[in-house]
Amino acid sequence: MPITTRHLGVLLAVALPVCGLSGCGTINEKLAAGMSDYIPQWLGGLPADAPPRPGTAKYDEFMRERERKRLEPAPAKEEAGQTSSSGIDAVH
Repeated sequence: MPITTRHLGVLLAVALPVCGLSGCGTINEKLAAGMSDYIPQWLGGLPADAPPRPGTAKYDEFMRERERKRLEPAPAKEEAGQTSSSGIDAVH
């Protein structure tokens, strides 16, 4: 069966999108890391209180602040045996 112009056109029409889509995997991998920071929260992006990305100056500052908070002494806990000052007993 000889190759006709029609077969060549169909082959080209299929090969062009396949070659174009094969590059999307590598392009999306590189773009996804940076572009996701610019998507608004209402559209499914990062929330406002999300920590910064590792490797940035803000990340180092965030980690120092987190370590400082971790090393602070815990606030004193109230004793469980104390009653409330309102004088109202709990109903059981």
